[in-house]
Order: sequence, then structure tokens, then C-alpha cells
Amino acid sequence: MMTTGQRASQRMLSGRRLDLLDPSPLDIELEDIAHGLARVARWNGQTSGPHVFSVAQHCVLVEAIAAHMEPDLSGGGRLVVLLHDAPEYVIGDMISPFKAVIGDAYKAVEKRLLSAIHVRFGLPALTPAALNRLTKRADAVAAFLESTRLAGFSREEALRIFGRPVPLPREVEVLLAPWSAAEAESRYRDRVLALAPA
Repeated sequence: MMTTGQRASQRMLSGRRLDLLDPSPLDIELEDIAHGLARVARWNGQTSGPHVFSVAQHCVLVEAIAAHMEPDLSGGGRLVVLLHDAPEYVIGDMISPFKAVIGDAYKAVEKRLLSAIHVRFGLPALTPAALNRLTKRADAVAAFLESTRLAGFSREEALRIFGRPVPLPREVEVLLAPWSAAEAESRYRDRVLALAPA
């Protein structure tokens, strides 16, 4: 239990200490994000294969789906999509039903973290509405694919929960084969560096 005057903060491997209630972009490091997301399992780890399907890999998949859906999406827009779950490097990945139980407190922390992460990478603190809609749609397509190919959902169940997916080219489909934590960390970091402003 925190006492008066204590802050809700998390120490990172980089040595940074991130205040969860008032995060500073200056305390956000790409290495910490990539390392953390590569070790956070989607679907609470209930997926098939020799490796967990990490949040880092999910983010790379969602970015590829969004770019397929909107071929003219800018590098900055792609970076926003790639970072959509970046707060989970600190707060973990919670399944949607549990997020609903927790309520607005979780969403508020997540929103503050995402805003600080955006600023750290030279993006507007708030995601424009159209880009937010694209991200949510690409995220739902990714969830449909992950749930049916890795997490044991039937097609009918996934259609009911996530909606109808879009046809995807092979270069996007191959992103569903789970990577090791080291590969997920490296590939996520490299994508951010490729898209982030110099």
C-alpha cells in the first residue's frame, strides 16, 4: 500500500524510473518499451507454438495490417499504430473483459502513458480520430487472426467478437508465426527506429 507522498513509479532496466500517474516523455526509452513488450504475452499466454505471441509482435502485425488497409498512411501514422499498445510495457496486457471490470482508472493511466510515449517520439500527444479508427479496425483484424490461428477460437466466435477480417497479403500473414522474445524485441525496436523522426 502506498503512503502519502509516495509515487506510483516503476524502475526500468535502463535505470529510468517512470511515474505511472504523471509520466514524463524524458523517462521513456525505446529499449525499455521493446524489452517489456517482447515479454508481455497476448491472450494471457494461452496460445499455441513454441513461443508466446508477444505484444511487441502484435503491434508489428497491427501496423502492417493498417498499412495494407491504408496504403498512403504516412510514416508518422504508421508509428502511431505501432505504438498503440506501448503502455503495456509498464502496465501489462489485460484482456478486455477485465479492463471493463477495473473501469476508468486503468484507461486513465493507459491514456497518460500513451500521450507521454507519443511526445517522446515526436508525435502529437493525442491520436487524431481517423487514425484512431484505423488503429482500432486493424487491431480487431489482428485479434481475429490471432484468436483463430493461435488461441483456439472458432471462426464463428471470432466473427461475433471481432468482426470480419480483411484479406491480407502473404507478407502480413507470416507475421502470425510467434517469434522468440529476443526476435520480437529486435524487430519492434527496428520498426520504431525506421518510422520515428530523426
